[in-house]
Amino acid sequence: MSPAEKQQRIDRFFAAHRECGLAVTTQRRAVFEVIQDRTDHPTAEQLYRAVRAQLPQVSRMTVHRVLGTFVSLGLVAKTCHPGSAARFDPKLHQHHHLVCLNCGRIIDVEHPLLNRIRWPNVKAHKFQIQDYNIHFRGRCDRCRQKVRARRRRPNVERTRASAKNH
Repeated sequence: MSPAEKQQRIDRFFAAHRECGLAVTTQRRAVFEVIQDRTDHPTAEQLYRAVRAQLPQVSRMTVHRVLGTFVSLGLVAKTCHPGSAARFDPKLHQHHHLVCLNCGRIIDVEHPLLNRIRWPNVKAHKFQIQDYNIHFRGRCDRCRQKVRARRRRPNVERTRASAKNH
């Protein structure tokens, strides 16, 4: 993130608090600072541990409440994937995600064609679409390598076992 982008986010942080009449507390500032440099879409628990390293007295509940406030203020986005904990994303512009089905890792995908998909007609459902993002599900490279390594290991063990028996 460039220094200009970082400053824009900080300015937005203060403006959002001012507009809603909220105090900029030490806890809110700490949570905001911790999440801004993250690209791994952390869970509330991961953010709690990172904030606690700076503010040992902060409670888990405070971090959860601060994250809820940030989502409602539009300072971070909350992203949820079936079977995993909610994740938080400081990137607010439209982008999409690769989601690993094994480890839950989320990787940003920025592609202009994905931002131009025509929305379906949902009038029959009495629903109004406001935004969308696409989640591609699969396996990340780390998880695929682990599977390959596990597949190789039993063959090595079988070879050793058969060598002992002969």
